[in-house]
Amino acid sequence: MSETHELYPHLFEPLDLGFTTLQNRILMGSMHTGLEEEGNGFKKLARYYRERADGEVGLIVTGGVAPNRAGWVFPFSSRLARKSQVAKHRIVTDLVHETETKICLQILHAGRYGYHPFCVAPSAIRAPINRFRPKALSNRGVQTTIDDFARCAELAREAGYDGVEIMGSEGYLINQFIAEKTNRRTDRWGGSFANRSRFPIEVVRAVRARVGDEFIIIFRLSMLDLVKGGSQWSEVVALAQEIEKAGATIINTGIGWHEARIPTIATLVPRASFTWVTALLKKEVNLPLVATNRINMPEEAEQTLAEGCSDMVSMARPFLADPHWVRKARMGEERGINTCIGCNQACLDHIFSKQTASCLVNPRACRELEAPLVKAEAHKTIAVVGGGPAGLACSCAAAERGHRVTLYEQSEDIGGQFLLAAKIPGKEEFTETLRYFRQQLENLKVNVRLQSTPTVEKLAAYDEIVVATGVRPRDLTLAGSDHDKVISYQELISGQKTAGRRVAVIGSGGIGFDVAAFLLHDPASKPDRDRFMAQWGIDRSYGNAGGICAAAESEPLREVFLLQRKTTKPGANLGKTTGWIHRSVLKKNRVKFLIGVRYLSIDDGGLTIEHEGETKKLEVDNIVVCAGQESQTALAADLEAAEINYHLIGGARKATEVDAKRAIYEAFELADRL
Repeated sequence: MSETHELYPHLFEPLDLGFTTLQNRILMGSMHTGLEEEGNGFKKLARYYRERADGEVGLIVTGGVAPNRAGWVFPFSSRLARKSQVAKHRIVTDLVHETETKICLQILHAGRYGYHPFCVAPSAIRAPINRFRPKALSNRGVQTTIDDFARCAELAREAGYDGVEIMGSEGYLINQFIAEKTNRRTDRWGGSFANRSRFPIEVVRAVRARVGDEFIIIFRLSMLDLVKGGSQWSEVVALAQEIEKAGATIINTGIGWHEARIPTIATLVPRASFTWVTALLKKEVNLPLVATNRINMPEEAEQTLAEGCSDMVSMARPFLADPHWVRKARMGEERGINTCIGCNQACLDHIFSKQTASCLVNPRACRELEAPLVKAEAHKTIAVVGGGPAGLACSCAAAERGHRVTLYEQSEDIGGQFLLAAKIPGKEEFTETLRYFRQQLENLKVNVRLQSTPTVEKLAAYDEIVVATGVRPRDLTLAGSDHDKVISYQELISGQKTAGRRVAVIGSGGIGFDVAAFLLHDPASKPDRDRFMAQWGIDRSYGNAGGICAAAESEPLREVFLLQRKTTKPGANLGKTTGWIHRSVLKKNRVKFLIGVRYLSIDDGGLTIEHEGETKKLEVDNIVVCAGQESQTALAADLEAAEINYHLIGGARKATEVDAKRAIYEAFELADRL
């Protein structure tokens, strides 16, 4: 243990809060999972949090819980307002407290973000991301809401929580009172900053008065609104100092409103990009501060603390990916951490679609009660053919259950489509998933056979056969499709072929967008925080309200045309919470979108199309084909012919889209049945 502490001395230093001590400096940040509203949800939630507590996280903050009906995020979402609701929360706190981990309830009032007709706000201004217009709170309503926050905190204490986090950022109700953008009141709760900041200060005072001194109060402060009409830096500092006086124990960092058009947690955001703003505030207050956003590995977490940016680090999605992140870091097993890749596909995209959250790289997340890892009663020999995401996940999950697994991969390396994904700018994190799988294969003693294609006869000797042979690009059926100008997306991304200055991309699904981003990216450049800030208009000097400024413009590396046959919006099936980012990247680089296209022919002059009733020639140097995929099922057909049973998963089973989330989920489901 001492050796590991030498690696991360700041990360594993206990934090003394006076009346209680946290075992380390790692906070599991608040994230709604959907379990809160499920049948038997609190038992599932308790198991979910307990596994992270077993993983040795210092402090857990729950998903947001409303203090009253008006504060709901959506109808009948989680609320703590009555004594009758306390017992369910006890299920969670009792199980967590069997460990050394502390747990706080987050009190979240959605304000104008509440997706229901009862939503309220400081002023009756509708949010651009909500169809419901809020009702402006009366003076009495403001006071009642303050009382409801305090009542919720008191009930949280009765339920066994070690504290509460008051959600004052991300554009929710408290943030709406603070910002001129959303507060047009003329009474004592609006107008001057002293009036606009009165509401959060009174909430903290009321909570502290109700719960006593020996109870953690975290205030989630919006340090960087990233919207017009947001707070000035001087206001952020002044509010933090008043929150300290009002009785808070810890101040957590909030970055960006939900309606902000600047990415803050997506994969393309360089790691630890926002720790600088917490560091600025650290000079102004005496309370412990928490840094957050895109901190996903121990190196960044330790560096953040060592550089004096904060006193704790917060991670939310990384604990979906790996509940034992902290323990592995403490034990020096960093290579065994299943890293959050920031994709949002199974967590936030699920939540915003009213599904239970999970994780692309860890489908057991939020399914700990219904799909725990169970050792197999009978150990089998299993052959897995294909070393892409589905094959890797199935091999590891089956071996973890005790089976003897052999993984066959015809190429010289594992990874499949992930090898391509990792080369897309902003998706470099996929290399971490491959590192994790390589480590797991080694730890679990999976017999990996690279550059190997097993025969049907060889496979017949195994107890179980899993075919995970993936997909191949669909061929383009078009006059001139064999022209030298034509490149498949695999050839381009893998580096087998390069594209010229002017490029047409056929197909604007997820792969088409990735290819366009790849074409616009200088392969010599690496993720860079300063460049990211400049490109998205984040004001590091904080001279402007909201911390925003004009985005830097640059000359695109190539001229790109992104084409599709359908007349729907390009990228219609992109991630619910990240699609706008991908579109913005392409628009910033002046990509030309053409929809409703009919492809006619390819020749030396380029690509001839029919568009808007006219025949046009795009004089391009290359045409990159992203026109879908086909399952590679030759092996499955041979096994079928030989009447040998097998299991088909991933792209080999269904190739409508390259879908790593589905592939890995299928792999785990199958491994649990074998």
